[in-house]
Amino acid sequence: MLITTPAGSREAVIAACRPVPEERRTVTVLFVDIVGSTRLVERLDPEDVRALQRAYFGTVASVLRRWRGVVEKYVGDAVMALFGTSGSDGLDAYRAVRAGLDIQAALERRRPAGIRLRVRVGVATGEVLLDLAGVHDGGHGAASGAVITTAARLQEHAPPGGVVVCPVTRTAVAGLVEQRPLATLTLAGKALPLDVWRVTGAAGSRPARHRVPLVGRRRELAGAADEVTRALRERRPRWISLVGPPGSGRSRLLHEVTRAVSHVDGVPVRRRVTACPPYPCGELAPLADLVRPRPDGSVADGPVADGPGSGVLAAFLAAPDDDTVAARAVVACRESLLGLAADAPVVVAVDDLDRAAPALRRFLHQLHVAAGERGLPLAVVTTCGSGSADPLPTPARRIPVEPLGPLDTGRLLRHLLDRAGRPAALAARLVALVGGSPAVATAYASADPAGEPGGVPAAARRLVDARLDRLDGTHRAVLLAGAARSGPVVAASVEAMLGWPAGRAGPVLRALAAAGLLRQVTADGWAVDALVARVAAMRLSRAVRADFARRLRAAKDTAAGRVPAAGTGVPSRGAGEREVCPLGAGRSRRSGGGARPAPVPPDRPDGSDALCPVPGQPGRSGALRAVPARPGQPVRAGPATGGATGTVADAAEWSRWRNGPASAVTAWPGQRTDPSPAVPARQERRTGPPGRVGRNRRRTGSGGQALGLAA
Repeated sequence: MLITTPAGSREAVIAACRPVPEERRTVTVLFVDIVGSTRLVERLDPEDVRALQRAYFGTVASVLRRWRGVVEKYVGDAVMALFGTSGSDGLDAYRAVRAGLDIQAALERRRPAGIRLRVRVGVATGEVLLDLAGVHDGGHGAASGAVITTAARLQEHAPPGGVVVCPVTRTAVAGLVEQRPLATLTLAGKALPLDVWRVTGAAGSRPARHRVPLVGRRRELAGAADEVTRALRERRPRWISLVGPPGSGRSRLLHEVTRAVSHVDGVPVRRRVTACPPYPCGELAPLADLVRPRPDGSVADGPVADGPGSGVLAAFLAAPDDDTVAARAVVACRESLLGLAADAPVVVAVDDLDRAAPALRRFLHQLHVAAGERGLPLAVVTTCGSGSADPLPTPARRIPVEPLGPLDTGRLLRHLLDRAGRPAALAARLVALVGGSPAVATAYASADPAGEPGGVPAAARRLVDARLDRLDGTHRAVLLAGAARSGPVVAASVEAMLGWPAGRAGPVLRALAAAGLLRQVTADGWAVDALVARVAAMRLSRAVRADFARRLRAAKDTAAGRVPAAGTGVPSRGAGEREVCPLGAGRSRRSGGGARPAPVPPDRPDGSDALCPVPGQPGRSGALRAVPARPGQPVRAGPATGGATGTVADAAEWSRWRNGPASAVTAWPGQRTDPSPAVPARQERRTGPPGRVGRNRRRTGSGGQALGLAA
């Protein structure tokens, strides 16, 4: 069955999507459908079918909501959902795949109406045009793109009970889920065969592999290692937090910190390291790596599960995803780590703590406090994002992981390019795009981005998309408007493009600069980060670009004293109005913006536009004058006659202008004019002017040239 959510009035839709109504986005599409639904429905009573459908759709929708998916439509027994439509965290494909696995498990557990339902799931990632006002459950038609068809075709070829992904999705979730390749498929409508993979489950914890040398982090490494050494030597536990955005190299720095402190006063240091995966299956699952007996580095740690609580710990290690079992093992885990610290110095390292559940954060805080009360040599080292507001226990120190400088970025790029077998000379061109991010440098150096949309690697785009989606609609609209123009971003231009009143864009630009997305280059000009500008520009649809260009041109015309041309997209407003019509007003709510907008004429090489006079070229006067209106009607634009502009509203002057002499006839830009005898208005309306044949012919002079008309 097809479910749609009716939209309210056009004004309500416009208000919801102000100021940018649509974006081009990379999203992940999930299709799920029942296997053998036709045979199943034929043997059931209609009332039983209704009960089965309600249970099935309710189960699927609840799983999708839990994984932050948006149900775009229901088609028969199939459900289509979108991931990454808003608030992207860079893990949209992973959430879609995990949702597909959970749908299979939930239907197997629940068995609606006592019937075992088998479903197929197809997941594909690609670019769509997204109607921001229609992104909600049941927002039929909110997204348009070929990736939707690809996901539907993958679902048709998936095995019953399986989740099949496309190559783009497979790359995005590599290392996070278990996958195995399937036979290459030839999908209907696709010119080339498609490699597909089946996802079998979430991946377990794996040690991180760092094959690139640490570059430009000597000061941060020395500071963190000094804090750890002091805590262990003085037997005063300390908390060291390495703070930086994703892709800043904070995980690599954590790895080097734990390796840098191997002995304290000749005593070997025991290291306990874990990482918080995105959306873990159990709240305390990463804790299992801290207490599991295993060799760690060059020091072989003994089992920490010996003692009265060994049975509880053994049960937890056997089922770390079971929250009930994990909750009973919390005290035993804490006592085991404290007992380990009583024998030798211990460093507890937790990567990506901002992903951890509150229960794990609470455990680490309690461990730190208990070690301080007992005077044990223990240090806790964690990594988290720049926006993390989790309070740290005392004593603690935050060490920021700043972007690399240009010199260090170049060194890192040359090393990465050399490992990839690519010319090291490319480093000079990539330094500005990388922006000091080791993750972005790795993405650009590992493969040629020429085949990627916009020349931006998928991994780099996911990082930037997550940064953009952390902005609210106003700040993101300003950034998109700035990315649409070349050169410095000026507040006045942004306000013109968005239809804002003067003074509104300035505070937003300063806030974006404080967030590291802009930098000031002149007194009133800002420059967008190179990679951010590319990704932001990729989000702009053709319709929005055309609206931006028309609004900017209209603002230039107004500043020059000219009346904006028709079709600029800038509505007139009274003095008491506070808002202007947003971008995209009047277009269809369906994605794509309705009819394709007319192409925007490029700027002239001499810097003028079609309405500006071109010096030294006769007959090219582009100035406009106010054409007198009929009594009681508003003034309209007309070609200039060289005199002062003004408003003429009385009937006498209208008559004089309408039936004036031929010397007052002036051509539009590019037209030639010749004297012509005046023709009374009434006679011209009935019989047409001399030299004119038919109603739609232009009046011509003796030489055949077109005569300009003032009316």
